[in-house]
Amino acid sequence: MQINKYIYSFNCDITERELCKLESKYIFNKEEQNKLLFSDIKVEPSGSAFIKSRLDVISFSEHYSTLISDIKNENIRVEGFKIEYLVFDGDRTEYSDRLRKLRDIGFSIEGDTDYYYPTITYALCYYEGVWYFGVLIKNDIAWHRHRQKPCSFSNSIGANIAKALVNIAAEANKEKKLLDACCGVGTIMLEACFAGNNIEGCDINEKTCHNARKNLSHFNYTAHVYHSDIKDISRRYEAAIIDLPYNLFTSATDSDISHIIESAAEITDRLIIVSTSDIKGLIHKTGFKISDYCSVSKRGKVNFARKIWVCEKNECSEN
Repeated sequence: MQINKYIYSFNCDITERELCKLESKYIFNKEEQNKLLFSDIKVEPSGSAFIKSRLDVISFSEHYSTLISDIKNENIRVEGFKIEYLVFDGDRTEYSDRLRKLRDIGFSIEGDTDYYYPTITYALCYYEGVWYFGVLIKNDIAWHRHRQKPCSFSNSIGANIAKALVNIAAEANKEKKLLDACCGVGTIMLEACFAGNNIEGCDINEKTCHNARKNLSHFNYTAHVYHSDIKDISRRYEAAIIDLPYNLFTSATDSDISHIIESAAEITDRLIIVSTSDIKGLIHKTGFKISDYCSVSKRGKVNFARKIWVCEKNECSEN
């Protein structure tokens, strides 16, 4: 039986469902299904807003009794452990039976439990005929502290989207050099820095750059923010994220969008663009092809949606 090393569980609002699937595609090379994903790729849950937890599989079996024997053979000795039961889609195990199974596992581990301040959390789950036991790593949501950043902007994208954009751009590679063009107050940069990604930012507005630097400094993050038009950036990046201006005071015209994309084409071969209008035609005109797309609506605002375009330089445009 071929079993992956990790089981990821997901949680997302229906308005961000498409984005969750798109993000998982670029992290794991496949989309999550039924809010689950099995993979050999190790990712920290807190690097995504949608990954609820990761189970590091220790033992598995189609037979529960065999699983218990395998756990005993592991000779696990640990103080202050906790065990949880994860209910996945299709699991019809009654609550009383879940508790009994958790007790079985508890008696198979040497050491005292601590349900309030555990040193380690184990978990048991059942999915499609197989029992799994392993170490449970949860999303600690420490990134929520970014909500208290000193400088905010009413129309900035939320942290959920920002984290997804970084993951889509980086493709699970922390070493990739990313650019947050039109970085604003640094919402995307904060999430990238939290996750350990290599990112820089630029913005044409001097005050905005100052606010972005202030936000980064507030959380002790180090990343360059350039007060510059993107056309004046000479460094090369493996991907650029562009959250196009769309509010009443800084809306982007077709000419502005073309300028930004054409300038980005000089320093990267890959773009992740956020817009509130259909810019498919403008993207194609600037020599990029659209490899992926999704839409993220805003809860309570039926007519407002952000469109996310994953673009790559068309090879024909280089000839």
